Amino acid sequence: METTLKNDSTTNQKINLEKFPLVKITRIFKATVDRVFKAFSDEELVKQWWGPEGHTCPSAKIDFREGGKSVLAMKDPSGKVIFSSGIYKEIETNKKIVTTDHFSDENGNLIPAKDVGMDGDWPDDLLITIEFSNTHSGETKMVIGHEGIPKEMHDDCVKGWNSSINKLQKLVERH
Repeated sequence: METTLKNDSTTNQKINLEKFPLVKITRIFKATVDRVFKAFSDEELVKQWWGPEGHTCPSAKIDFREGGKSVLAMKDPSGKVIFSSGIYKEIETNKKIVTTDHFSDENGNLIPAKDVGMDGDWPDDLLITIEFSNTHSGETKMVIGHEGIPKEMHDDCVKGWNSSINKLQKLVERH
């Protein structure tokens, strides 16, 4: 079964859903939607949570507007730095962010996943959709969909996102 990357008619990239299963993460935060949303758009906040636990984000360049570009660095405990970048396709304040995603150099130029040591047959561009909503109890529900992750990397991606979101949760729930 194949589908075009959801939410992105500009690439028309066909994705085999068996080979590239959707990564979907849902999390509830004891924080306002505005606070959680801002943690994705503010460079200094992103640097505090981007990357799994044990990793840091030494650099975050974010042009947060539709058509704008982000370039984020993730440094592992051994000192290895991997960059990812994307173009913002859709931004609805406090509701939704849609961005492409790919491995890159420090300037945001696309590089193959194998060049950063990633297994699998990766598409050039992936797509991340993040949706935010208020719960009835005044908390924030966030749903992340990451499309294009190779099946053999799916579980590692889920672990990585959950670990990063643990850091995000600590940041936004700080009072």
